[in-house]
Amino acid sequence: MDGNDSVDPKQDTSDMAFFVQNLLQQMQSRFQTMSDSILAKIDEMGSRIDELEKSVTELRTELGGESSPHSVPLAAKDNSESPSGS
Repeated sequence: MDGNDSVDPKQDTSDMAFFVQNLLQQMQSRFQTMSDSILAKIDEMGSRIDELEKSVTELRTELGGESSPHSVPLAAKDNSESPSGS
């Protein structure tokens, strides 16, 4: 082939298996890192959404929105008019 007839086919196969195993381990490590990063960002977004909901509830309470007949649950907000002062 290339003049390297002294290369043992078993050694070549072993080297290839080691290379593939090493490559798969690197890929698994990178996917785990990405997965951890994504989960951390999702947790952060969840916390920020919770803080936003708390702030909205506090603002509604301050404005008297909780006891007002015009008070509309957040899920039904799409069909309601919003105050122009925000």
